[in-house]
Amino acid sequence: MAKRDYYDVLGVNRDASDDDLKKAYRKLAMKYHPDRNPDSKDAEEKFKEAKEAHEILSDPQKRAAYDQFGHAAFEAGMGAAGAGGGPQGFGGFSDAFGDIFGEIFGNARGGGGGRSGVYRGSDLRYNLEVTLEEAARGTETRIRIPTHDECDTCHGSGAKPGTQAKTCPTCNGAGQVRMQQGFFSVQQTCPRCHGSGKIIPDPCGTCGGSGRVKKQKTLSVKIPAGVDTGDRIRLSGEGEPGMNGGPTGDLYVVVNIKDHPVFQRDGNDLHCEMPISFTTAALGGEIEIPTLDGAAKIRIPSETQSGKVFRLRGKGIKGVRSSAYGDLHCHVVVETPVNLTARQKELLRELEDINATDSSTHNPRAKSWMDRVKEFFEG
Repeated sequence: MAKRDYYDVLGVNRDASDDDLKKAYRKLAMKYHPDRNPDSKDAEEKFKEAKEAHEILSDPQKRAAYDQFGHAAFEAGMGAAGAGGGPQGFGGFSDAFGDIFGEIFGNARGGGGGRSGVYRGSDLRYNLEVTLEEAARGTETRIRIPTHDECDTCHGSGAKPGTQAKTCPTCNGAGQVRMQQGFFSVQQTCPRCHGSGKIIPDPCGTCGGSGRVKKQKTLSVKIPAGVDTGDRIRLSGEGEPGMNGGPTGDLYVVVNIKDHPVFQRDGNDLHCEMPISFTTAALGGEIEIPTLDGAAKIRIPSETQSGKVFRLRGKGIKGVRSSAYGDLHCHVVVETPVNLTARQKELLRELEDINATDSSTHNPRAKSWMDRVKEFFEG
């Protein structure tokens, strides 16, 4: 079967630039690569065809020979034109295709890795517990965190004092090596120098060659008023130091509000449960309740039922992203008296007898409920 014109294979004009050739080949290589089309013979042939066309046209001498003699330039017996060798076999791999996968795999490493071996330091997390009062008003606290700092002995080089790192012989200082598996080639971080491009024959005794040592550092953290559980405070540049001159990571302080003995928080609102006596619920009265700003008084109307909620506007919390304070919701719970004396029991029985004479007036909810029960059983 006759070979197609190399320019037609790549889909470019005969005056295409090297950049145009490279772009066209990349597009076809990504489309027809056998790894993406494992069961397609047609894709495999098109991949080989595109690879061959690019290898010829990307070489100035071979391209000139092809432009003059066509495919015959690389047939046996063509002298100088053919001496340069025809296109490499399918097991070879062009630089352009290697660049594609170098970009995909090399630059995909976290923290700005790649061919230079420069990596951003890891971010750190610190869980900080604060009281509800501290969260509501804001506070400043100090925390101690473990970190890795530059070694004072080798000043971060990792080499024993008086010695220095050497160029890695595996990657020749590039920090990257190309792994060949048949026709497939991938550029990846050098396994010997781990991307730094250098090796340390005599490691520093203090840091073991890493250039960093474990330390503890103390930081001051400002907690803004209104923070809630799960909120994060970012301390830029307080994370792990980078590798080979890479930028330092960040520290994220994650806030957790401690349980409060009186209040429960719901967004910017506060809730509390207030027990009142049977007498106060029946006759009414004034009670004192706590708030984050001190005590406040509320008026309990007579005949208040258990579960009644009283709202105190503006006695909650002003959130970090809020312009107004929340409310305080006081949930009343009528407390049944305990440890009754004989006299108390006598008075309660007397009260019960009086209520029974006109239950619909004195206990309307109980009377209504009993009526519904009676209707249910009578069908």
